[in-house]
Amino acid sequence: MRDEVRYRTSLVALLVLVLVGCQKPSAVEAPETSAKPIRVVTDDLGRTVTVPVKIMRVVSTAPSVTENIFAAGAGDRLVGVTTFCNYPVEAKAIPKIGDTITPNMESIIALKPDVVFVSTASQIEAFTQTLADNGIAVYVTNPTSFDDVIDDLGKLGDLFGTTDRVGQMLPELKRRVEAVQDSVRGEEQLGVFVQISREPLFTVGKGSFLNVLIEKAGGRSVTVDIETAYPKLSKESAIALEPDVIIISESPDNEGPNEVFRNSPALKSGRVYKINADLLSRPGPRLVDALEQIARCLHPEKFN
Repeated sequence: MRDEVRYRTSLVALLVLVLVGCQKPSAVEAPETSAKPIRVVTDDLGRTVTVPVKIMRVVSTAPSVTENIFAAGAGDRLVGVTTFCNYPVEAKAIPKIGDTITPNMESIIALKPDVVFVSTASQIEAFTQTLADNGIAVYVTNPTSFDDVIDDLGKLGDLFGTTDRVGQMLPELKRRVEAVQDSVRGEEQLGVFVQISREPLFTVGKGSFLNVLIEKAGGRSVTVDIETAYPKLSKESAIALEPDVIIISESPDNEGPNEVFRNSPALKSGRVYKINADLLSRPGPRLVDALEQIARCLHPEKFN
């Protein structure tokens, strides 16, 4: 649990990362330069990455990446994950390469992975040259919206040759999302504040995939127009928001609303809800679980 807290705290520190769009991996044939058949794909940063046609040994440097690789049916190819990777339960038994912020490069190289998956633009700067010098490919998966999550699962299916499994999973995820949207369509859009951290007070802003989730759940983020994805708010700014609902990303250091909200409509009406921080912070299939929980918080009458 302490590691999870550290991860979430570190996640807040990483919230200013450069985010770029996604592209589907290409299947452009590349000249073979080693014994393994290879191909060239394009990662979420638009980088061309040379990978084996059959990727068999993989290291993940983030919990969301680990979850998505398992969801894509390639969890058995993970030979190294971080100490934060706790889902699914099988991930706990995989050798650790350090945490997301300070992975141990020597441990990664010793595992001889075909590909190291990283989740942020900042990590790539530290990883690329050292791993390239050791003949290890680095692939960045960085979904920034719910649609990106769906697209990235498709990309993983393509990379690992598990498109059948992913093809069966994605329609069910989309069906659940559409079911929520159908249920809340036309309902009042309450103003929602998402509290990522109680002290200091962090929330979600423009560019956060959580705002999309709130909208799909029939709400309206009161911080959607703030320029940064995960801004730190001043007391005065937070009081002026007057949210109807507060959703707390539940973790040991974030269990109640910040005191600045004591006179807000949300506290006066008792509309403060907690949702597991892992569901809210990891862009993967479990975002649909988070969506369903948010929708039940905002419009409980539609789900009874």
